[in-house]
Amino acid sequence: MSALRLATRRSPLALAQAVIVQARLATLGIESELVHIETTGDRDVSVSLESIGGQGVFAVEVQRAVLDGTADVAVHSAKDLPSTTPPGLTIACVPERRDPADVLVGRSLAGLGPGATVATGSPRRRALLLERRPDLRIVGLRGNMATRFAKAGHDGVDAVVAAAAALDRLGEDVLMSERLDPEWFVPQVGQGTLALEVRSTDAATRELLATLNDHDAMSSLLAERAFLRELGSGCSIPAGAFATVRDGTISINGVMLALDGATSVRANFSGTEPEFVGRALATTLRDELGGGELAGWT
Repeated sequence: MSALRLATRRSPLALAQAVIVQARLATLGIESELVHIETTGDRDVSVSLESIGGQGVFAVEVQRAVLDGTADVAVHSAKDLPSTTPPGLTIACVPERRDPADVLVGRSLAGLGPGATVATGSPRRRALLLERRPDLRIVGLRGNMATRFAKAGHDGVDAVVAAAAALDRLGEDVLMSERLDPEWFVPQVGQGTLALEVRSTDAATRELLATLNDHDAMSSLLAERAFLRELGSGCSIPAGAFATVRDGTISINGVMLALDGATSVRANFSGTEPEFVGRALATTLRDELGGGELAGWT
């Protein structure tokens, strides 16, 4: 068959991720080429994600390229995906997950003095930081990863928050000042994971990608996405979930926080069916533990 066309955003991180997929395909003797897509989220970095459409602004155009036949596979950071997959597409492959943790670049948490400034564009990261360190000043952050990293130590910003997997894939691990334990600094749904979408009718491409799929990573992602879907939210709200799989059992931890981090609810749930455990965790946090009544959620 002709080379598999991989749709990807143009950002350095997205391209690095697509090249990883290309290399994995090459080991199977499958040729591929990149189809570069500029997304709404990439075009306007001067405003918050919420004001231009939220989480899907990094995914919609890439998905559309597959739906209209311009590409065969959409390569996403799973954390950029809306919780509902569009009709006509399916997540066919989730390669092995990288470190899901968040990290600080610039200074460690203990190294941040009283009133220090930390930059992040994520309400989840903001709330989690303020939960532990209410004295911190949190400011917004947009742009590609290099731009974000460069903010640390400049323009009054003492540290920035990033994903460990992003530093790893860009070869910038040396910038990490502290890895934030995902047991308390619960990651965004899908963080550290790649998700490969194809047309639901494209059985041939689904079969090609099946060899790259990591069953445990797929189960974890499906559970986390079910959690997010049950909450009816995306990256614009302060919540996180992190699932792991051991001997067929899925364990998922989750958190919902007030926007200012002053209050939070946490829980975990285990089971063998991803959709069930993800939804059960969400309903436990929201309905039984009062997460739905936190400031910013009502």
